[in-house]
Amino acid sequence: MATEDKNSATAAAILPLVGGAANVGSIAHCMTRLRLGLHDRSLVDDEALKALPAVMGVVEDETYQIVLGPGTVARVTPEFERLVAEAHETAPAPSPSPDEPSTADGLAAQGAAIKAEQKARNATPFKLFLRRIANIFVPLIPALIGCGIIAGLNGLLVNLGWLPAVTPALAAMASGFMALIAVFVGYNTAKEFGGTPILGGAVAAIIVFPGVAKIDAFGQTLSPGQGGVLGALGAAVLAVYVEKWCRRWVPEALDVLVTPTLTVLISGLVTIFGLMYVAGEVSSAIGTFADWLLSNGGAGAGFVLGGLFLPLVMLGLHQALIPIHTTLIEQQGYTVLLPILAMAGAGQVGAAMAVYVRLPRNESIRRTIRSALPAGLLGVGEPLIYGVSLPLGRPFITACVGGAFGGGFVGLFHQLGDTVGSTAIGPSGWALFPLLDGNHGLGSTIAIYGAGLLAGYVAGFLATYFFGFSKDLLTEFNVSQEPPSSTVAATGGHRTPTTPATTPQNPNDPDSPAKAPAGV
Repeated sequence: MATEDKNSATAAAILPLVGGAANVGSIAHCMTRLRLGLHDRSLVDDEALKALPAVMGVVEDETYQIVLGPGTVARVTPEFERLVAEAHETAPAPSPSPDEPSTADGLAAQGAAIKAEQKARNATPFKLFLRRIANIFVPLIPALIGCGIIAGLNGLLVNLGWLPAVTPALAAMASGFMALIAVFVGYNTAKEFGGTPILGGAVAAIIVFPGVAKIDAFGQTLSPGQGGVLGALGAAVLAVYVEKWCRRWVPEALDVLVTPTLTVLISGLVTIFGLMYVAGEVSSAIGTFADWLLSNGGAGAGFVLGGLFLPLVMLGLHQALIPIHTTLIEQQGYTVLLPILAMAGAGQVGAAMAVYVRLPRNESIRRTIRSALPAGLLGVGEPLIYGVSLPLGRPFITACVGGAFGGGFVGLFHQLGDTVGSTAIGPSGWALFPLLDGNHGLGSTIAIYGAGLLAGYVAGFLATYFFGFSKDLLTEFNVSQEPPSSTVAATGGHRTPTTPATTPQNPNDPDSPAKAPAGV
């Protein structure tokens, strides 16, 4: 315990002398040095750092390097990372107080406040754990996307019989990453949980090593890759705990030799004779359950999944799906869940279009929708969620309705035997088209997914148009944020603010606030 206190004290002493948590861009360590990427080098107090008892010196290079010595640096770095993370979590969020809540800027400020409040609510131990899991898998998404697109291209060329000399090379490019994905998961897991990343990767590499086929465990012969990413995740977490235990008890003079050896040895034995079998059974169960759910639940399961995904995102619970997606891709070549969940974005787009139509006088909000809509069509929904639908309230709910109908459509076809899957995670909306795969050819898969998007757009639009606005909401937001041209001319070209009270209303216009139906 005294050693832990000493390491925490060292980390706490270093942090303010390098400019605080806000000045730290990246954290890493080697055998002897804490390596920091700093935003502003001038905020560092070199002399005060050198005067700290645990600091042997500082080195200026591409990163700012604080020499702590072997053993010590491995103990101080996790404490330093924890302090930086805690500082970022508790940093005060901007407190927006928009003067004009009916403008796009006002909505954006309200959306930012909701997002900050939700982030604070999400800081529970369980949700912070899910965020850690997401941090492990999110860095893998670019490789999953690139390899997934290459796999789709290779499948198309094979089916058409084109370029037979090239397709084996494309197959190798598409499959190489997936064959070793357990290693990358192990590396990132150890890094995220405060261990040495390469040790996590070394233990996870056991899972994909061909030699495990000569080992028997639980009455069966192991197979390379058994347990997949879930096994790699468990193996690396175990490695982190073993490593930390060694750091606590192994003398610093022996740390560099003993700790890595015991970490790999103990974690490796448990992985081979326990985790690979257990994780393999869990992975198989996940794939079986996903197929059973959509084959039997069909439209109902898709309706629920598509409708609940936006609230899951709000609560931070969607991160729990990332390892499930990855497991399905590893097992089956694609995840059948992502195309259904992507329908939530379609409902959001449809809802935004309805807001655009229902607020013809509010050019400020309409301008925001025009600028955010292309990103929404490509599956990037945050600008529309936090800039439009969520601050307005009802349109967020009706967007979920649109996602439910789109998800139900895709789920129905799965029940009828037409599977729609994605070979990678990350993209959605139109950006998911190059990653689609299924069991009845690419044309059928694209048609079903495209029709599902259309169903989400239409359902989200209609639900929002007819049920997304109350009379009070229309009265507040369906107002012009630009003064009439006569006002501009009268003020010598200077615009003056327009309030709802001075906005002209046409009694013959059914969309006028004065004539809006009470139930809409």
